[in-house]
Amino acid sequence: MLRLHDWCAAVDGGVRLAVQVMPNAKKCEVLGPFDGALKIRLQAQPIDGKANEALIRFLASLLDVPKSALVLTHGQSGRRKVIDVRGSDLTVDGVRNRLLPLESGGGIA
Repeated sequence: MLRLHDWCAAVDGGVRLAVQVMPNAKKCEVLGPFDGALKIRLQAQPIDGKANEALIRFLASLLDVPKSALVLTHGQSGRRKVIDVRGSDLTVDGVRNRLLPLESGGGIA
């Protein structure tokens, strides 16, 4: 059975995120967990790495970490990606709270 938070896990030196991106959106936004990944809309085209760059910038902003702390480890050319957040004080719960604030605040699950 798939758990809601399978998209976020602790790894040595940080936190690993599984994301599914939807490029060419009107704005960047986190949609929520879906099928073992965090679904994210990006206001960027999937050409020449633009969507990957936009994803790193967007996540770094939401997590309040430098872009250099985020490493795209898998899925450079696909919609499913794995990103490691390294060298930060963030925990799995901290990442969940920053990326899904309604969930942690008792809002919509």
